[in-house]
Amino acid sequence: MTTEQIIAAWNAQADYMNTWQHLGEDEKLEWAMKLEREACAKLCEDTPWSNWFTADCAATIRARGETK
Repeated sequence: MTTEQIIAAWNAQADYMNTWQHLGEDEKLEWAMKLEREACAKLCEDTPWSNWFTADCAATIRARGETK
């Protein structure tokens, strides 16, 4: 994704007082990483591998962003 696409995705779901320019650098980085993880997970799901590997691959990628 380009920087412009990342910003547009954030602003599309944010309210007026929480647009991209109001975010801290850590929040911007977290959002960009979340979008990239989701794109990678979708790639796993869309690849014609065996079903157990596809689901496990996508779930593992999505879990990388979760904190415990």
